[in-house]
Amino acid sequence: MPLKYALIHEWLTPQATGGSELVVREILNQVNADLYALIDFESSNPESYLYQRQIGTTFLQMFPDARNGIQKYLPFLPLAVEQLDVRQYDIILSSSHAVAKGVLTTPQQLHICYCHSPMRYAWDLTFDYLRSSKLGNGVMGWVTRYLLHRLRQWDVISANRVDYFIANSQHTARRIWRCYRRESTVIYPPINIENLPFSPKKEDFYLTVSRLVSYKQVSLIVRAFNQIQKPLVIIGTGPEMTKIRQIAKSNIQLLGWQPDEVVRKYMTSAKGFVYAACEDFGMALVEAQACGTPVIAYGAGGALETVRDVRSVQPNTATGVFFREQSETALIEAIESFEACQGKFDPEYARSHATQFSTEVFAQRYQEFLYHSQEKHSVKGDNTLF
Repeated sequence: MPLKYALIHEWLTPQATGGSELVVREILNQVNADLYALIDFESSNPESYLYQRQIGTTFLQMFPDARNGIQKYLPFLPLAVEQLDVRQYDIILSSSHAVAKGVLTTPQQLHICYCHSPMRYAWDLTFDYLRSSKLGNGVMGWVTRYLLHRLRQWDVISANRVDYFIANSQHTARRIWRCYRRESTVIYPPINIENLPFSPKKEDFYLTVSRLVSYKQVSLIVRAFNQIQKPLVIIGTGPEMTKIRQIAKSNIQLLGWQPDEVVRKYMTSAKGFVYAACEDFGMALVEAQACGTPVIAYGAGGALETVRDVRSVQPNTATGVFFREQSETALIEAIESFEACQGKFDPEYARSHATQFSTEVFAQRYQEFLYHSQEKHSVKGDNTLF
């Protein structure tokens, strides 16, 4: 009898089209799994690859304005994921950046979690969340702090429901250990290199593609480019759009959300791709390199694993420049270094470098991990998998 798989993800909405959703798509290409999520507004979207697919959801599906995100219902997320009944499956796969790993399982089931990040609201971004939220002040501020405290406790407890962790980078693996004291295996997310156009010819503008939220630090990029007056194109939308539009000078174009073909056109043509966030992996950085475009990136997190800094590698094997602190001065200095090193970036090498993060590499490594995890689970005495 074939094994039955379930895949659990946090939310599926037209606005959720980031790296974690691309991983979900690739896992479904590799494994015949039933899909579950806290909310689902993709199976009713004719433009989605999930159109008309049966997807299990939770009571959050009926909450007001759930289509536009359920982060506002943060205290309910652990309860919601624990209501998913997946007892009929042999193997549980979770794709987790918040609570998906907390699904309840039995001792006979094997649970493998692909962790994009330990829950950012509860850990690394706690103080940013409190500072930017209306719920961070006064009496409600203390209520919010208590809820986040309880959320951290649940997050650690629920990590014990996972048999094996996969991390999307060495940076995330270290965070998993710090938060949960659990070992993990690194399998980088899949980048569809073949779908990304390549050109060695570049135009005289810089580009950033990002959700416009505070931790992405797009406003920092805007302030730096306001000073140096070089052309910058920004693609993306989010809560900080109004703020960024107000401070951006005439050398900066805000294009808002754009379809993939437009993003690829700009990414291929840009002189350089600028990114100021500390990402767990940072798929956009790899996509830019696949297009033959060198990057200027904040030198922390996953960028240290995907970008080769021109100041620390052999000639013609560089794919970008790092700046070491999230400040306008540091970014401007990095742009000046980038401009001085124009002849040292080989677009074809950047493309070649990006192939180590391809969908083919991901598929092979994920399938191997799945097989070996099932084998180890069986050796422990759980012969129901075979």
